[in-house]
Amino acid sequence: MGFFSNLDVEAYDRQYSDKDLIQRIGSYFRPQKKRLIGIAIYLILIAFLAAAIPIIVSNTIDNMEGNAEGTTIYLLSGAIFLSGIFVWFANWIARRMTGRTIGDVVLQIRSDGFKAAVSHDLSFYDEFSSGRIVSRITSDTREFGQVVKLITDLVSQVFQAIILGVALIIIEPKLILYILGFLPIVFFVALAFRKWARIVTKRGMRAMGNVNAAIKETISGIGVAKNFRQEEMIFGEFDNSNQASFKTNLQRGFVLALIFPTLNALSGVGTAMLLYVGGMEAAKGVVTVGAWFLFLQSLDRFWFPVLNLSAFWTQLQSGLSAAERAFALIDAESKVIQIANNDVPRLKGKVCFKHVHFRYTEQEQILSDFNICIEAGENLALVGHTGAGKSSIAKLTSRFYEYQDGMIEIDGLDIRSFDLAKYRRQLGIVSQVPFLFSGTVSENIRYAREDVTESEMLTLAKKIGDGAWLETLPQGFETEVGERGGRLSMGQRQLVSLLRVLVQNPAIFILDEATASIDPFTEWQIQQALNLILENTTSILIAHRLSTVKAADRIIVLEDGGIIEEGNHDSLLANEGHYADLYNTYFRHQSLDYRPPGLDETLSSI
Repeated sequence: MGFFSNLDVEAYDRQYSDKDLIQRIGSYFRPQKKRLIGIAIYLILIAFLAAAIPIIVSNTIDNMEGNAEGTTIYLLSGAIFLSGIFVWFANWIARRMTGRTIGDVVLQIRSDGFKAAVSHDLSFYDEFSSGRIVSRITSDTREFGQVVKLITDLVSQVFQAIILGVALIIIEPKLILYILGFLPIVFFVALAFRKWARIVTKRGMRAMGNVNAAIKETISGIGVAKNFRQEEMIFGEFDNSNQASFKTNLQRGFVLALIFPTLNALSGVGTAMLLYVGGMEAAKGVVTVGAWFLFLQSLDRFWFPVLNLSAFWTQLQSGLSAAERAFALIDAESKVIQIANNDVPRLKGKVCFKHVHFRYTEQEQILSDFNICIEAGENLALVGHTGAGKSSIAKLTSRFYEYQDGMIEIDGLDIRSFDLAKYRRQLGIVSQVPFLFSGTVSENIRYAREDVTESEMLTLAKKIGDGAWLETLPQGFETEVGERGGRLSMGQRQLVSLLRVLVQNPAIFILDEATASIDPFTEWQIQQALNLILENTTSILIAHRLSTVKAADRIIVLEDGGIIEEGNHDSLLANEGHYADLYNTYFRHQSLDYRPPGLDETLSSI
């Protein structure tokens, strides 16, 4: 668990140029074109009115020529008041439209990120922490939205700076030359922060991803931690990642906090210089009092957006870094590549591995020149020690991983030519640790088939031990299973998982049988449920129970990714080979202390 302090870049991260990122971001804003035009109009009006107020005041002062008439003052006050009301109203509408626009864009990026996350093959999650992936979909997109809001505020200020700049040129062209000469210095300093800000921002986001990963793993394994009294240890691991995030983001905050004081100091120097030059011009009578007032007012209003624009290039790095991380997830290439997306007819279920080579990593070769054919309707049991390749065969059949060489055919067709979603609809899979989603038993059974009626579920449930297992559920089908099915016993979870497959009516059934011990009566019920599925499917059974092995049409014994024996239970025992050793050391000791009525007849029939 110590890897949480590691801030290394994930392997699927990629570097995008600012131009590419801005173009990509622009593609998300393109559908919002009408709303963006409306926002721009309001921002221009706001900027125009905000810039016009000092101009109106300046002209009024010059026109009064020392005669302060009440009517003129009333008109001036009224104009400024109405301008303020309109600016407030226009700003409120613009911000509402901006919030909706940003919300829609962030929603789409999150949707694309989540869609990419769920479409990645399982090898992606073997390599990368799901907590960090969650951080990209949630935290980074939120950061991106905040920076986009900053951009819209900046647009209004840029318009205002342009209008005031034009006004300053009209007032005194000589003075504006001093401002224009000083601007490159301000922008140069701001750009100097740019690269630094990009680095610390990305580092801060990775650190936050590590915190999310630490939290997710700890909460997921809280039961194990408590069993072994490791609360203090897991808090220490979390505290390490949290402290690393704190220090990294403190550096980020230091960089971002340094920008405005530096730029403000520069603006102070520029303002002092311009006040001196402007004051000398006013003393000589080159400019009027109203013009001098306008220059002073406009200078302050001009500097503020200019400084924001300068700082923006540094702050923009936060948004670009966030977008870069989100787009890297979206653009990450799947290792499972389909050569076509053909429709999938109802499968018969013949599965053939032809000279298949498969490895999880370069150093972890699993299958080498592996060959096997499972006939349609055949029930095949896979047995062997851990690491022999049993689960790999099941995962490759499910197309969760990409094999490196050879061919896998389903009903004579290349598995890579199928539309994966349609192919997997005809697969029924039960993992070694049955996973149930929060909700009711009925919702979990209907997970792959929402149209299943309660009467259909009840009919199938009663075929399993006469439905006695339902009586153990407090509210029957409406019993809440809890997170990951935690409110149910292991046996109940297995039965619900099997019933979920049974209502799906798959062509190919894959079972990685649970190793947890359960009572004999529940095991008998599970075997009944299995028999219902095995009747109408091609089945690949990673077997851990003697009853399941004996029920198989054929047993394959695997070692180091190769087949060393095959046959049925009796013939393999007679050979006195590897299977016989497995039986004598493992399967033989699985005895039933309690045998419910009819159990002996059921077992003898398989």
